[in-house]
Amino acid sequence: MADGSAIEWTDATWNPVTGCTQISAGCDNCYAKRFSERFRGVPNHPFEAGFDLTLRPERIAQPLAWRRPRMIFVNSMSDLFHKQVPRGFIDKVFATMERADWHTFQVLTKRSSLMRDYLKSRYGERSAPEHIWLGTSVEDAKAKSRIQHIRQAPASVRFLSIEPLIAPVGRMDLSGIHWVIVGGESGPGARPMNPEWVREIQRQCEEQHVAFFFKQWGGIRPKTGGRELDGREWNEMPILAAA
Repeated sequence: MADGSAIEWTDATWNPVTGCTQISAGCDNCYAKRFSERFRGVPNHPFEAGFDLTLRPERIAQPLAWRRPRMIFVNSMSDLFHKQVPRGFIDKVFATMERADWHTFQVLTKRSSLMRDYLKSRYGERSAPEHIWLGTSVEDAKAKSRIQHIRQAPASVRFLSIEPLIAPVGRMDLSGIHWVIVGGESGPGARPMNPEWVREIQRQCEEQHVAFFFKQWGGIRPKTGGRELDGREWNEMPILAAA
């Protein structure tokens, strides 16, 4: 767990699972894989197994020890809904989040249908607690089906991470979505992001009354292009009222 994060839309990260496998084009230049694989084979290093999927049960209770409220990004180095993560382990992660209700947890997945089905099973006719935000990644128009999955999930707060934005997304139905994050890719081989793709998303958020957060333009380093879109920073956060 990292108390402090370079990710602009969160305060800390919590990784009860690390490692993952590629599922779509948005994974091609995965920062987590690039970081983890640097340490493959290093004895006793947390990433000795590189980016292989690894359960870390010793980290399950970490947020309970953090008494100051934080915004916590869950599994910044993995995907909680990877098919190799056992249901019982996911249950333990959610039990911790439910208990640690002074924090706000941000759970992000590309496996949106699996998240939806899990939430329906866990909460039934109820919604997930308001302090547990549920989101999915949408990197291009091909990934838009994930928006429908997340809309079907019994969540109090739903968000989209449109990062890395690698192609136009096109028209989106944002009903039931409370927050949209947009960002460009960073690191070696970063794919450029067209400003018009970003503006199109920002306009849709404004029209549909959805909070819009612009994270970065990206480039060789995350901060290379800055964060301004049309002369300003966009740091809107969801209004926790309805879902």
